[in-house]
Amino acid sequence: MSYAALAKVVGLSEAAVRQRVQRLLDTGVMQIVAVTDPLTLGFARQVMIGLKVEGDLRPVAKALAAVPEIDYVVICAGGYDLLVELVCTDDEHLLNLLNDTIRSIPGVTATETFVYLKLAKQTYAWGTR
Repeated sequence: MSYAALAKVVGLSEAAVRQRVQRLLDTGVMQIVAVTDPLTLGFARQVMIGLKVEGDLRPVAKALAAVPEIDYVVICAGGYDLLVELVCTDDEHLLNLLNDTIRSIPGVTATETFVYLKLAKQTYAWGTR
């Protein structure tokens, strides 16, 4: 949406909207990003992997975050220590990432892979309610 269109919706001037958006960006409250569809880009396999880790979780999370195919890393409580989401071109690509990259990170003791069959909902509307 253009700044002019947004200004009409919120009842401010275009300059005021531009300044407020810039302030949100500068303070890190907001990011402007494009969300792509992995299937249209040749990534036929999406998965969530639950990891159990021995020792400090932070170095493992950092190592996982450095893997280009991993788009989401979270340290969590519950049955798993970490959750990661990744996109792969096919099952062979997934096997290589899982076996050669993820499971070889020091501290990783167990993994469980959840293969996405169909994405039923995905939104990025936090803070718009």
